[in-house]
Amino acid sequence: MSSRPKPLDRPRLLHITVQESLKAFITDNRLAAGDPLPPEGALARALQVSRSSVREAVRALESLGIIESRRGVGVFVSAFSFAPLLDNLAFGLRDSLCELKELLEIRRALEVATIGDAMRAMSVDDKAELRRIVDAMHDRAEHAEDFAAEDQEFHRVLFRSGGNVTLGRLLDVFWVAFARASADLKLHNTAPLATWQDHKAIAEAVTAGEVETARIRLHEHYESILTLIAERMARRTS
Repeated sequence: MSSRPKPLDRPRLLHITVQESLKAFITDNRLAAGDPLPPEGALARALQVSRSSVREAVRALESLGIIESRRGVGVFVSAFSFAPLLDNLAFGLRDSLCELKELLEIRRALEVATIGDAMRAMSVDDKAELRRIVDAMHDRAEHAEDFAAEDQEFHRVLFRSGGNVTLGRLLDVFWVAFARASADLKLHNTAPLATWQDHKAIAEAVTAGEVETARIRLHEHYESILTLIAERMARRTS
């Protein structure tokens, strides 16, 4: 038989304590994705709080991707997803150049540190796909067209063979959050051919199996946008 949620004292921010109690209930009972929680009324009685407090806590945990409400059915534990992190990260970065710069530095550090493992696991088809993406970037750059989708796919293909699914998802989250924040901050790519050249150099090093060169090219790839952000930050403070 599962344990019951523990009754609460009534702190100033009751809904936060209810959230913590619901998370503890999920952990204590080893509930997995798709498992149901007790009905709202039962939770309110067990916690000795109002149903509105439970409802507020449920909404908050839904926004974090911990639980999900199914209309007319009940409340269930959610499957893990980076979506809440992505939404909150992109929103939080919308007017923060400093944090955006730090996010980019973290992404660069992760890619440079893991490129060796990714290259060792990369297939001939993966390398061919990288070259195809680079060619598509070049075509778009020459016509002054945006190639953000190809850029994202390039980095996705680059690391998907490493076998670390969470790393791939996290890099994707960083990429999308950065792209959204860059659009809000109007950090436009003013040198698309140079960006294409960066990716071409990375692909050539990867195809040739030159790990150290690939690390260097990846590290250099981020310098232009980091410099652009630093210049924008300097103008804001001047």
